[in-house]
Amino acid sequence: MHRVRLVACLIACLIVASPASAQDGYPSRPVRIIVGFGPASAADIVARVLAQRLGQRMRQQFVVETRPGAGSNIATEYVARAPKDGYTLLMATVANTVNSSMMPHLAFNFQKDLAPVTLVTAVPILLAANPGLGIHTVRELIALAKAKPEPILFGSSGTGTGAHLAGELFNTMAGVKLVHVPYPGSAQALTDLIAGRISLMFSAASTTLPYVQSGELVALAVAQSTRSAITPDVPSIGEEGLPGFDTSVWFGLLAPAGTPPDVISTLSGEVNDALKSDEVIAALRAQGMEPIGGTPADFAAHIARETAKWAPIVEAAGLRK
Repeated sequence: MHRVRLVACLIACLIVASPASAQDGYPSRPVRIIVGFGPASAADIVARVLAQRLGQRMRQQFVVETRPGAGSNIATEYVARAPKDGYTLLMATVANTVNSSMMPHLAFNFQKDLAPVTLVTAVPILLAANPGLGIHTVRELIALAKAKPEPILFGSSGTGTGAHLAGELFNTMAGVKLVHVPYPGSAQALTDLIAGRISLMFSAASTTLPYVQSGELVALAVAQSTRSAITPDVPSIGEEGLPGFDTSVWFGLLAPAGTPPDVISTLSGEVNDALKSDEVIAALRAQGMEPIGGTPADFAAHIARETAKWAPIVEAAGLRK
């Protein structure tokens, strides 16, 4: 009788445990990837490429949701405060490391309140001009900025973004004063650049190149020390008289801090595998991007380096709030 009761108890335990175990499989419901910039922005494009592949691989829907504004701080705080279960993720950018120095009193700490998953990709920043400005090189821009009485306006996808800081770095190194005009996203800024409401923009090559190729914009340079393989015919700002000028836009996936390590590990492994697929590589390269990948620890180290890199630039530009 004792053995019968024991067997019955074991069967009951298995009946109870089996559904719970199946329910705990990640992901068991749709996963959201939150983007801090508007639709059609570079971050949005990366998130959608990744979401499609992850959905195929993990047999669950990955939904991209844009929450633009405040240099991605709205989206970042939203994810930092989300449940720590891996179902709400952030597509972060270089802007997040800039914001850490620019806004030390934010309601969240980027390095403490979010858990790195994987550094996904990076893209060069292209300095593009409206043809109406009448210039074709960085040297001509510097000369014009020093001689022109009225300010030359440059747009970006928001205050504190990599594109904004590229402009502030340019001001410092070139000894000029281009005036910054922030937008909720790169798509809106590009619209005004093409229309001539602003004259310049530092923007991810992925979103700017099509307009350069159509003749609607002029590519002055890539915002780095050497030429990019993506735009081999476009000189670097380093070549144009500002050696040491080097910045790019990177994109990486994070979860709320405290998300179970096994969920982080699963996500990181799946993202890395996705980045090796021909489909994702082709989609990223079509946007002027190269897959990166790596471990959560690799991404954490990258965030630490970027935070340290931008801190003195923020200070020199007087952007600390």
